Amino acid sequence: MRVLITGATGNIGIEILKKLSPLDHEITILARRSKKNTKALKQFKNVKIIYGDITSQEDVNQACKNQDYALHLAAVIPPLVDEKPALADKVNLEGTRNIINGLEKHSPNCFLIFSSSVTVYGDRINTPVISINDPIQTTKWDKYGQAKIESEKLIQNSSLDWSIFRLSAIMGIGNHKVSKILFHVPLNTIMEIATVDDTSRAFAKSIGKRKVLNKQIFNLGGGKDCVITYQAFLNRAFKSFGLGNAEFPNKTFAEANFHCGEFSDSDKLEEILKFRKDNIDSYFEQFKASVPRIQRFLTIPFSPIIKYFLGRISEPRKAIKENNKEDIQRYFGTTTK
Repeated sequence: MRVLITGATGNIGIEILKKLSPLDHEITILARRSKKNTKALKQFKNVKIIYGDITSQEDVNQACKNQDYALHLAAVIPPLVDEKPALADKVNLEGTRNIINGLEKHSPNCFLIFSSSVTVYGDRINTPVISINDPIQTTKWDKYGQAKIESEKLIQNSSLDWSIFRLSAIMGIGNHKVSKILFHVPLNTIMEIATVDDTSRAFAKSIGKRKVLNKQIFNLGGGKDCVITYQAFLNRAFKSFGLGNAEFPNKTFAEANFHCGEFSDSDKLEEILKFRKDNIDSYFEQFKASVPRIQRFLTIPFSPIIKYFLGRISEPRKAIKENNKEDIQRYFGTTTK
């Protein structure tokens, strides 16, 4: 098959390439030229790399010629979405429009598979069990989710054949950067995670499955063995670092207006693609193994201090401290805190 991949240098994209490149496919990658991207793609010798900008229709058209499948994963993700909303709109929405236009013109018979997100279902704290038939709705603060919803509409209204995968909370191994999003998630949030390895396997195995995937939307998650509360997830992650439980002062974490939940129907995609290998325990075994023992040993005595400074980046706590009504509404669902 001739396969186009966007977002190939992201965590999932790289793993898709690792799974597809040894196979007998003609793979084309559209990627932004940068030192980081050229270094990441250097290991793949048998793929065609087009360095270009997904916001440029001309660059996209070049990549869209003569394709059988297109895996569209390119996106600006949180927290960069909040920091650069204009760029996010151009990449996440206009980039999708450009891909559609390019395929319709140059590969009208191409099958487009789009990476969407659980964020399209909005805040599900009180109704954590999610079905593909549930309404899609995001908060006014969720620019990422809004772009996914609009992109889904563009795809469904196109002349292409397509499938949409709404991804659950995707968890990688070895990328331990701290983000402000850490405190955006309410502690009682129910999560159905999926590992990067399993998720990339789903996309890789979708090649050749056009007939059973066509014109359908699927919830992609790790299944019942990957369901956990955010509090429990954080506790296990923190202990892997030698930080003990994730204990922080009251109001450090948001209490509303996030997303995630447990998919009631994610087994449907698994039945088609057979992509799952991980569960919560296997994920944390890999997670703990990715943290050097010496790092964990040195962290233990300083864990209270580390958690103190971590808590200081909490935007929910900052909103209360500064009495920022807009942000209090965002993180707590009310202006009285």
